Amino acid sequence: MLRPGICSVTYRDLPPEEIVPLAAEAGLECIEWGGDVHVAPGVPDLAEHTRVRTEEAGLAVASLGSYLRFIGTDEQHAARAEVTLASAEHLGAPRIRVWAGTEDSAEASAEHRERVTRRLRDFTERADKQGIEVGLEFHRGTLTDTVDSTLQLLEDVAHPNLTTYWQPNVGLDAEEALKTLRAVRSYVSTIHVFSWWPRTERLPLSERSELWRGVFAELAESGRDHDVLLEFVPDDAPEVLAREAATLRQLIDEAGTAAR
Repeated sequence: MLRPGICSVTYRDLPPEEIVPLAAEAGLECIEWGGDVHVAPGVPDLAEHTRVRTEEAGLAVASLGSYLRFIGTDEQHAARAEVTLASAEHLGAPRIRVWAGTEDSAEASAEHRERVTRRLRDFTERADKQGIEVGLEFHRGTLTDTVDSTLQLLEDVAHPNLTTYWQPNVGLDAEEALKTLRAVRSYVSTIHVFSWWPRTERLPLSERSELWRGVFAELAESGRDHDVLLEFVPDDAPEVLAREAATLRQLIDEAGTAAR
C-alpha cells in the first residue's frame, strides 16, 4: 500500500489548525509533523494537541520529522534524544525521521562517522523499545548524501528498526534518480515527493510524472507499505494542494493498477 500524505513543513508558516483541514480536504491520509515549528521538542501538550486534531479529521500521524542530528557533547545529544522520543510518543508517531550528522560523507572524519553511527544505533534501539521506527533523511550535508554511504551506515548500525527515507537528488534525471531508489529500496519506508527541475525550481507534480510513475511502480513491486508524502509545492501556496494531492493519488492508482 502506498499511503498519500504531506509533510507539515510544506506550510511552515501555517499552524496545525490550518494544515489539518487542508490535508483532509485534499484527500490525503496522513501527515508527517515537523519537529521545528509544528511539534517543537519538549512541548508534550503541543504534540498531544496536534495528534488529537489530526485524528479528529480522520487523518493519521505518519511520523515526527525531527531534526535530531546526533551531534554535540554526549550530554547535549542525550537531552535532544530524550525530548525527541517524548515528542514522538505524545504525538502518537509510529516513526521518527532523523538526520545522519552535519557533514557530507566524503568530508566526514572517521571520528564523526563513528560517533553518529554509535548514537544512531543507541537511539534506534531505544525507539524500538517504545514501538517507534527510525528513518534516515536521505539528504546532502549528511552521511546519507550518497547511496553507498547510506547503505554503509545502515549496515554499520545493523538494526531492523532503522529504515531510510528517499527523495530524488537535485539535478538527476528520472532514470538516474530511479537507480538510487532501486539501490536502497529494501530499506525504504517513506518517500518525500516533490517536482523540482532542472535544479530547485518548484514545478507542479505533474511536470515530473515520468519520474513519479517509476518511483511508485518500484514501491508497488516491493510488496511493502510506504508513506508517500508531498514535501514542496509551487510557491508554498495552500491553494495548489488539492491539485497536487489529486496528481499524487492518480499516480499512486496508476502504479497499483500496473502492479496488478
